[in-house]
Order: sequence, then structure tokens, then C-alpha cells
Amino acid sequence: MAARIEHLVTSGTFSLDGGTWEVDNNVWIVGDDTEAIVIDAAHDAEAIARAVGDRRLIAIVCTHAHNDHIDAAPELADRTGAPVLLHPDDLPLWKQTHPDRAPDAELTDGQGLAVAGVGLTVLHTPGHAPGAVCLYAPALEALFSGDTLFAGGPGATGRSYSDFPTIVDSIRDRLLTLPPETVVHTGHGDTTTVGAEAPHLQEWVDRGF
Repeated sequence: MAARIEHLVTSGTFSLDGGTWEVDNNVWIVGDDTEAIVIDAAHDAEAIARAVGDRRLIAIVCTHAHNDHIDAAPELADRTGAPVLLHPDDLPLWKQTHPDRAPDAELTDGQGLAVAGVGLTVLHTPGHAPGAVCLYAPALEALFSGDTLFAGGPGATGRSYSDFPTIVDSIRDRLLTLPPETVVHTGHGDTTTVGAEAPHLQEWVDRGF
């Protein structure tokens, strides 16, 4: 069976810089009936494991290391034997949540991952976090953007480890150059497309979004 994209929403909290907020996170599963990868194991390892079912879980990919995107990753890894993958620039953030458990392998810009006959390319897109990455799957016309790009603008850059000019550069140079029909599967909220967001880049810059 051909590869498909599955969507799960989990709920919990995001904590950074002394504040805590209630959040709903998008968990994305890419695969077929035999194997899958999970993108951002947020909040509820049991629910994610149920969604994966008896498929072989190839990897647990972290788009960045804010706690709401990685809090369930070690437990899901323990349940399934799948490795946790993270860009090394986000290790300081990771250690705030999991000081005694390191990721299993590094993500690097341009790295290729494969699942169910589909290739996904890692795009390093710092700004929201230093090690933020997106995953681009051209065969699925899909981009998994984590918290780098949302429907309506860039991810937040008002807290530690983030930088607005950097995220604008990442979006301009790495994401808005993709085909306009590419569907952007975000870390929170609704999906969008590259074509829907591209015309608004200068607006975001002008208002320091």
C-alpha cells in the first residue's frame, strides 16, 4: 500500500523561561501498513503507540526540542525500539526536559530519511529554535514544518534560543522556494500551503511578526 500521512492531536503543556501554557500539538505519522515514522512525539506516548499499531516504527523525528514536541519521545522509543533523532544544535533545549536521556542519533541538513518507499529530506531551519528542522517529502507534496512555519506566519521567536531574522531567512530561503502546491503540515493548528504563505513574507518582516 502506498505511503500516507496520518494526523494525531495530543494535549499537554509547553514550558520555557519560567512560564507554562496549555497547548495542543500535531503529531504526524508517515508510512504504510508495514512501517512508519513519527514526527514530534508530543505528550502522550500511549496514544501515539496506538496510532502506530503493529507497524515497525523506523524513527521518532523531533523537529525541535521544545518540551511539548519531545516530552513523549523517550517513552515511545522504549515502547517501540525506534531511535529518537534530533538536530544537535537543540541539545541544550533537549536537556532541559530529558537531562538523563540523550537522543539516539543526529539530524543533519540535507539528510535523507526513507519510509514506505517515500523519501524525506531534512531541512535545517533555525530561528524558532537553533536546531529546528523541517522534513520535505516531494512524493507526497508535503512539508512537515514543526514550529517554523504556520498558517499565517512564522513560529514564535520571543523566547530563549529563538531569533526573528533567522527564522525569516530560514522560511525565505528553505521553505518558500518549494513548489507552491506543497502542503505544510504544522506543529500546531491548521495546515496551509507554501503558495498561500509566500505572498505574505514582507508583511511578516514589516511588522516583526
